[in-house]
Amino acid sequence: MDNQSSSQRKKMKENSEQLISKLVAAIDKEPTKAQNYYDLGSLLTKLNSHEQAEELFMKALGLFEKDVKATNLLKYGLGNLYYEQGSYDDAIKEYSQIENSKLKADAYLMVAQSLVQMHDYKRAIAYGITAHELRKQDPEINEVLGDAFLALGGFEQAKGYYDDILKYHPGRAETQFNRGLVAMVLGEKYQDYLEQARQLDPEYYTRSEQKIADIEKTLQKPK
Repeated sequence: MDNQSSSQRKKMKENSEQLISKLVAAIDKEPTKAQNYYDLGSLLTKLNSHEQAEELFMKALGLFEKDVKATNLLKYGLGNLYYEQGSYDDAIKEYSQIENSKLKADAYLMVAQSLVQMHDYKRAIAYGITAHELRKQDPEINEVLGDAFLALGGFEQAKGYYDDILKYHPGRAETQFNRGLVAMVLGEKYQDYLEQARQLDPEYYTRSEQKIADIEKTLQKPK
C-alpha cells in the first residue's frame, strides 16, 4: 500500500513538472498573452508553490499594466493565491479591483467566501447577493449565502439557498449536511440529508459531526 502511495505521488509530481514545463514554454512562445501567466500562476498556487506564484503574478502585472482585461485576470489569480494562503484582506483587495464583466460574479463570490472565512457574515451576504444577481443558479454562490445565513441564524433563508443547490447538484456533501442542520432547527425531517452527506463524503461528515451535537444541545435547552 505504501509503495503504491509512493508511486502515485511520484507520478503526480512528474505530471505536475511536465505541466509546469509546458506552461513555461507557452509563456516563452507567447510572452504577450496574459492567459499563459495566469495558467502557470494558478498551477503554482494549486501546487503550494506560493512564493513562485506571487512573483509570477507580480511580474505579469508589471508587464500588462496598461491592459485592463489582462490585469483583471491576473489580479483574480493573485487574489486566489492570497485566499489559499489565508490572507483574506489581501485577497479582497485584489478581487475588489476587478471590473471585467465576465469575472465580476467570480470576484464577488470570492470576496463573500473570504468574508465567511473572517466570520464577517453580514458583509458576506451583501457580496453574495450581488454575485447571485449575476448568476442565480451558481451552486458556489448559493452555498456561500446559505452558509452565511446559517451562521447568523437565518435558517429559512439558508434553507432556500441550499434547496436551490440540491435541486440541480444533489451530490454535494457539504450542502446535504448543512441542509440537514437547518432541517433539525426548523423541526423538519433531517436524517436523510445527513445520511446523504455521510455517504457522499464520510471524512467531511466525521469532521463536521460536532455541529449536530451542538444543535441538538441548543434545541434541548429550555426556552
